[in-house]
Amino acid sequence: QVQLVESGGGLVPAGGSLRLSCAASGRTFSSMGWFRQAPGKEREFVAAISWSDSTYYADSVKGRFTISSDNAKNTVYLQMNSLKPEDTATYYCAASTYASRSSYGRHYNNWGQGTQVTVSS
Repeated sequence: QVQLVESGGGLVPAGGSLRLSCAASGRTFSSMGWFRQAPGKEREFVAAISWSDSTYYADSVKGRFTISSDNAKNTVYLQMNSLKPEDTATYYCAASTYASRSSYGRHYNNWGQGTQVTVSS
């Protein structure tokens, strides 16, 4: 059974940093990604990484967030620096068994439960 477990969310002041982790179990994936959803808004793509460590970022986080993976641990990380209040959202880890670095949620067939990130102004 596939399971994605996120951790690392919390409350941080603007300009601060957080590191999210997502541990995957059950199988390996072609790519993993992070999405976020703020209250009253649609889910949006944040970052993705392929099995070969090719990465892709949303323009809104480029230069501030870094996605990385430890394939041996089947774990993906999201290092978030220079956080802004508009980064406040529930962050979801997602994994795809067929797509590579996709920014489309429909290409991911496994999702975690989410972890809350709150950035205070």
